[in-house]
Amino acid sequence: MARLVPRHLLVLAGLMGALGVAAAAAASHGESRNLSALAAMFLAHAPVLVALGLFGQGRVLLGAGLVLAGGTLLFGGDLAMREFAGQGVFGGAAPLGGGLMMLGWAGLALAGLVGKGRD
Repeated sequence: MARLVPRHLLVLAGLMGALGVAAAAAASHGESRNLSALAAMFLAHAPVLVALGLFGQGRVLLGAGLVLAGGTLLFGGDLAMREFAGQGVFGGAAPLGGGLMMLGWAGLALAGLVGKGRD
């Protein structure tokens, strides 16, 4: 199970990267703020998940990665649903996803504060 979380983070990072590029390409053909925001969030967070998947050690760090991934997927999924279906996933999904992303980043900071050095 210990190696399963990092592998999941790598899978999610790859999917987010691909979907982020697709959303950026689609947004370049129109005036979609939703797709532009989705692309920005996915492309900003995918590299972080790659780093956590490859080098992350410890429960706090990997937990932060999972929360960050979940928040990004919820936020981006809500924007995609608004763009293509005309309504979001559920009321408040994007703000909840944004809050989870912030919590994930805070968890990353916490892991840096409490983590043991590798000197």
